[in-house]
Amino acid sequence: MFAEIKGLNEECGVFAVFGHKDAAQITYYGLHSLQHRGQEGAGIVVSDGEKLSAHKGLGLVNDVFNPDILAGLHGKAAIGHVRYATAGGGGYANVQPLFFNSQKGGLAIAHNGNLVNANHLKHQLEAQGSIFQSTSDTEVLAHLIKRSGNFSLEDQMKNALSSLKGAYAFAVLNERQLMVALDPNGLRPLSIGRLGDAYVVASETCAFDIVGATFEREVLPGELLIIDDTGMRSERFVSPGNRAICSMEYVYFARPDSNVDHINVHTARKSLGKQLAIESPIEADVVTGVPDSSISAAIGYAEQAGIPYELGMIKNRYVGRTFIQPSQELREQGVKMKLSPVRGVVEGKRVVMIDDSIVRGTTSRRIVNMLREAGAVEVHVRISSPPIKNPCFYGIDTSTTEELIASSHSIEEMREMMGADSLAFLSTDGLKVGIGRSEAMHNCGQCLACFTGEYPTEIYADTLHPHAKL
Repeated sequence: MFAEIKGLNEECGVFAVFGHKDAAQITYYGLHSLQHRGQEGAGIVVSDGEKLSAHKGLGLVNDVFNPDILAGLHGKAAIGHVRYATAGGGGYANVQPLFFNSQKGGLAIAHNGNLVNANHLKHQLEAQGSIFQSTSDTEVLAHLIKRSGNFSLEDQMKNALSSLKGAYAFAVLNERQLMVALDPNGLRPLSIGRLGDAYVVASETCAFDIVGATFEREVLPGELLIIDDTGMRSERFVSPGNRAICSMEYVYFARPDSNVDHINVHTARKSLGKQLAIESPIEADVVTGVPDSSISAAIGYAEQAGIPYELGMIKNRYVGRTFIQPSQELREQGVKMKLSPVRGVVEGKRVVMIDDSIVRGTTSRRIVNMLREAGAVEVHVRISSPPIKNPCFYGIDTSTTEELIASSHSIEEMREMMGADSLAFLSTDGLKVGIGRSEAMHNCGQCLACFTGEYPTEIYADTLHPHAKL
């Protein structure tokens, strides 16, 4: 997956279904469509109405599941998860859904996001006798649920969720109910669909298309949905805060065929490219994009600038995602194995290279070098988002400022380091215009913290530790 070269990864993807006889199989296909959100682990927990059954493992969805395993997961309700390890690190114990047994039955939790008060809550819970089985912040919710008293699971969920701070999209399953919750700021995407009489939940709407479901609506910030044999009902566990959906969902993370809060991702990225061409034009012969997430923006830039768009770089889809070599020379070769310039397109040309973001800057330098080696006479880099100067604490693996080249270097310094003829980023205002979350939309805010340093929630002191990886 090219995300690993770029150095920017999302936390995970969540999928769930209730009321379908082939719940495990539907969830398997749903997870396939969300594989871009996490490639380090996958899992499914299914309920047959009396007990929960689980299977999870390290690797891609295809690595973890086969027809025999899926055939053994019986039930009409299931939750699934694909994970990229940021919060708590990797390892089998942190692969979700997390599964817990108690005298009152089983409980499984799948989570997309990051809890900024996880360490704070863990200290409190451990002081009260809790013992954690994983280092994942997701496990905090299970302990809070069990310590909420002898109420219904619905009431326990409300009490527990009200203690959490940060970004979270949860799917929680017991023997008889599926519960779905979104944080008060709606930092992560989460949608509800229907597949016949069954309910389907997914981090991205592209999963509905894969399994044949129809989109119903977004889960609302601060909303708890309870789905059981009687249908679906909506409750509030907290009043909604100011909407702050992650801007990087539109810029990079989500699939182009997904709609995030009713905005198509491809359309938004193409519009970002157009806005970038308006703000930072350049004379050139050809425009190309870094596969895959930058292609839409490159098309938009070319269309606005009146410069031909060409496939100037090819992504090799058959290289293993874990290609890691110890020396710098071999790491450079690894990038060339995953991405190749098209000499016939770039040779002798002034090239505009469109990318969606720059995190550490190393990949951009390697790509500029490859284009020059393929004969490009000029390479102008244009980025369809503002400089990422601040760490994210909501589920993206940039939790320290030191990791971010834009936090300590000017644009001119970055240009020199990557060897480009010119370098320009989209402005923050241009980002908002391009995505299209206009002021006319109800509660249309988006999180810009990685660009501006203005976080939509309180950030706890232990989260800010320079080596913290929540």
